[in-house]
Amino acid sequence: MGQINTSVELPATPERVFELAGDPNHFEKWLTLHVKFKDDLPQQLSTGARFTEVISMMGMPNTITWTVDEFQPPKTLKISGTGMAGVRISITIAVERAGEGSKLDLTTEFEGQMIVGALGKAIEKQGQAELDKSIEQFSSLLAAA
Repeated sequence: MGQINTSVELPATPERVFELAGDPNHFEKWLTLHVKFKDDLPQQLSTGARFTEVISMMGMPNTITWTVDEFQPPKTLKISGTGMAGVRISITIAVERAGEGSKLDLTTEFEGQMIVGALGKAIEKQGQAELDKSIEQFSSLLAAA
């Protein structure tokens, strides 16, 4: 299993950070892996809710049907799903108070028979770059909001 994570401190309340980061309606504005949703998003997220998204990693699209494993605003959104070739992915968005603002943590875990050896290492390296870029884009989105 591979795991990548990144975090950033932000000058906003945890409620404001989670409002943008924990709402899939905003993924296209900052999450670099996001391509599109295949169906309508749930009106209200809750544990057990499902939605289908096309993501892209290393130029390879993959359709993931996500299940919300944990939804605790304004602290945590954890989603997991299985895509093509049995690739299993989970994404955790965690927000906590940090000084006058907040700390946003993004963690992605992935596993599957195809994600081993050199390919697994390449995906891990590219995934870290994507998460870092997503955090940068999120910081810009939050500053503009």
